[in-house]
Amino acid sequence: MRILNYSFISLLLIGGYVAAQSPDLQSIRRKVQAGEQLTQEEQRTLQEANAVAQKKRREEYLKDHKPVASTGNIALPDLGAGTYRGEQGGLYPGGSNTIPAEHLAAGLKLAKQIKPLDADGNPSPDGRIVLLSIGFSNPNMEFPAFQRLAAAETGLNPKLLLVNGCVGGQASSVIADPKSNYWNLVRQHLSAAGATPKQVQALWIKEVVPGPGKPFPVEAKQLADDYTSTLRNVKQFFPNAKVAFLSNRTYGGWTEAGGSPEPWAYESGFAVKWAIAAQIANKPLDQVWAEWGPYLWTDGEKGRKDGSVYLRSDVGGDGLHPSPQGQQKIGSMLLKFFMTDPVTKTWFLK
Repeated sequence: MRILNYSFISLLLIGGYVAAQSPDLQSIRRKVQAGEQLTQEEQRTLQEANAVAQKKRREEYLKDHKPVASTGNIALPDLGAGTYRGEQGGLYPGGSNTIPAEHLAAGLKLAKQIKPLDADGNPSPDGRIVLLSIGFSNPNMEFPAFQRLAAAETGLNPKLLLVNGCVGGQASSVIADPKSNYWNLVRQHLSAAGATPKQVQALWIKEVVPGPGKPFPVEAKQLADDYTSTLRNVKQFFPNAKVAFLSNRTYGGWTEAGGSPEPWAYESGFAVKWAIAAQIANKPLDQVWAEWGPYLWTDGEKGRKDGSVYLRSDVGGDGLHPSPQGQQKIGSMLLKFFMTDPVTKTWFLK
């Protein structure tokens, strides 16, 4: 199994600060958005400007928002048939955590079709099975931890290639737009890994509405729609894609920089649930088949029934992005999922 971790300068130019600065910074910003390579001096300039902007934004945010160790909200798998603001819990319709049999059967049928493909998408014993990640800055840090853990496993399919297609600063609405530059960057990631779009057969997708502020379920509904649009984009851009696995946000109560704080981080789980439920109900032909990947949210220090917790030490200085410990935690959850899920283990393992 080969892995590729492709590092990118974050596109999240905090609060428009960089755009409002010197012409040099504006030029750098345009290069980043176009996916162009920055010089070392340009990278330093951008990093310094972002550091100043992040400090300013944190100071402003902390005036009215204090980090909290837990919220009292109940993880969807634990909530089950119970409700949150009128919406039923559980990962699947009816408050259930079990994937509906008919939907599972469709996924298993597709999983059996996943075989090594050459660059033109034809079956080949020398080909690859590409598992591609899609998302923003947090999964851009979490997926490489999964890659490292997977590289240490001896029982995985040697034809498997894990490619990190996440890019910092990409809102769900950007990823949902088939014309956005994000998809050009994803193709660059694949090319750098020695892979092609026609070799992509499975995806892990994690998205976010940054800076939410509207009452539930406004932004959760928006996020659900963006997940649905992303599944359409996957079907369009990766003609041999068979299956996709969706995850929600981790606990957001530690953030000192906004981003996706509580309760919106918690509510992102409903967005994933609704996107999958809509696919189960309508069986659209223009989307790649999808199910839940690992459910990531837990109530901070209080945790959930399976013992999972998300501590202050699981995030970095901004309280928003995962620390090395948090990256390892999510990476471990991803590895366990892909090694054990009925729709993944037939092609993920030897």
